[in-house]
Order: sequence, then structure tokens, then C-alpha cells
Amino acid sequence: MSVVRLISAKSDDIRKMSGRDLKESIKKSEGRVIMAQHLLFASTGLVRGITNTELNKAFGADMILLNTYNFDDSAKNLGLQGNTVQDLKDKVGVPVGIYLGCPGKGSTQDDQIYDKNGMLASIEHIKKLKELAPDYVILGGNPGTGTSLEDIISGTKMVRKILGPDTLIFAGKWEDGVDEKVLGDPLATYDTKEVIKRLIEAGADVIDFPAPGSRSGISVRHIQELIEFVHSYPKETLAMSFLDSSLEGSDTETIREIALQIKETGADVIAIGDGGFSGCPIPENILQLSTSIKGKPYTYFRMASH
Repeated sequence: MSVVRLISAKSDDIRKMSGRDLKESIKKSEGRVIMAQHLLFASTGLVRGITNTELNKAFGADMILLNTYNFDDSAKNLGLQGNTVQDLKDKVGVPVGIYLGCPGKGSTQDDQIYDKNGMLASIEHIKKLKELAPDYVILGGNPGTGTSLEDIISGTKMVRKILGPDTLIFAGKWEDGVDEKVLGDPLATYDTKEVIKRLIEAGADVIDFPAPGSRSGISVRHIQELIEFVHSYPKETLAMSFLDSSLEGSDTETIREIALQIKETGADVIAIGDGGFSGCPIPENILQLSTSIKGKPYTYFRMASH
């Protein structure tokens, strides 16, 4: 049976998708898939009685990413408002994924902000993912966690080994670029294309990059070249560009400009971070990003679909 492209898929279509189907569905959408992030630890949400996951979808997001999901203490997942991951999937009818952090051993940076050990890409937590059954997994490092690309490569290998060939895995480095430059930074001291090859060989289906215009020093030219490399790699790997660095809390004109720059890079998924208010991107900015990337008809379809 042919896979429906994600930007025009309803919940019944999405519910039937395997990890491989979801990857194909994203590919068929030709660079118009919007992902929005929901930060769980800081707040119950922007709007009383509604989760940020529901709000993100209502403003045009095709995929939702749960950040700081705590595997060890469910009481710290304030943003879930008592829901399970499956509950959220049922409520929004779009793919819901979980972000696993890969901080280096012994890292104590930003421990005062949240419990990053609770979201660590450990063997124990990865096994728990099987029970939670998210639609995809993203491996990276939140700001200030001391995450290196070697940590992310190791985490990717571990997730692929434990969860098997069907799980859709995103991996890369688009933030936490103080101690080690992010992918696409021209000042990186490592061979970026070699790192990308290693991430793909470790099991990544989608390579994550920062968005040009949202992170200092990141240009369309550099990200475009790397995404072309990803797309030309024999394993049909996809690419995501992540708009964050607190600009998800900017004005809609800025979002529009960055969105068009991301479009030029050839990214398959365009993500917006959770740095707005109460663990949610500014809703109007999700709407602007969606409208700029896929136009009003597809945006309205996602807003109204279930």
C-alpha cells in the first residue's frame, strides 16, 4: 500500500505507519514537514487545560517532539498534565517523538536547571522507549549539557541496536555549540562530512542541523552543502533544520525570513524549538513557519485535521 505524504495525512493514515513508512511519508512531503518542540519539565503549559503538544498541532505542526522527558520520575514531566505518550498521540493524531540527551560522562553543566540524567540516552531508558512507543527518537544535546558528537554517535548506535531496524532515528548537533561547534559551523575543527557519515552508519535516518539565520555564523551555503551531501549518501538519509537559539520567541517577520532560508537548504523537516513561553514555541510563530514553508491550504489542513 502506498504511503501518504505526511503533510496531507490524517490520523488514521499516520496510525498505520511504521518507522520506515514515516520516513517515506516525510520524504514524499518534499521539504514541507513542520516539527514543533514541547518542553516538559518547566511548566504544565501555556494554556490551562491544554497541553503544549495539542497547541503545537493546532497551529500547524505535523510532528511534535517531547523534550526533557524524564524516564526516572514521571512527576517531573509537568507538561504532560497526567497524559501518557499514547494519550498525546491519540489527542493530536500526528507523530509524537522523544528527545534523548547524550551528555558526556561526568558532565555537571546546568544541573540546577533540570534533571538531564532523567532523559539520558542510557540502555535502561532506551528499553523503556519500547513501552512508551513514540513514533520517532531524536538524539542530541540540550544547551549547556557538554554533549559531544562522539556522545551522539554512540547514543545512535545504542538506540539502533536496542530498538531495531524500524525505529525512525534523528541525530545530530544543532545546539550546545560552546565547547564543540555544531554541524555546519565553518569554524568546526572536525571533518563535518566524516561525522555525518559516521552518524548515518551508526543508524541515523535523519541528520539534524541548525537553521541558517537562527544561530551565529551558520549560513545557507554551509548547511545546503551538507544537506546535499546527506541526500547523496547511498542510504537515502533525510535532513532536518532546527530553528531555535531562542528565536522561536521572536517576531513573525523573523520567523518568515529564517523559514525561507531553511527552504533553500533543502531540509526535509523544519523544526522549531521550545524557547517561547511555558515550554512552548510562540504559537503564532509555528503558524508563520508552517505558512511560509507549505502555504495556507496545507497549514489549515493540519490545524483542522484529525
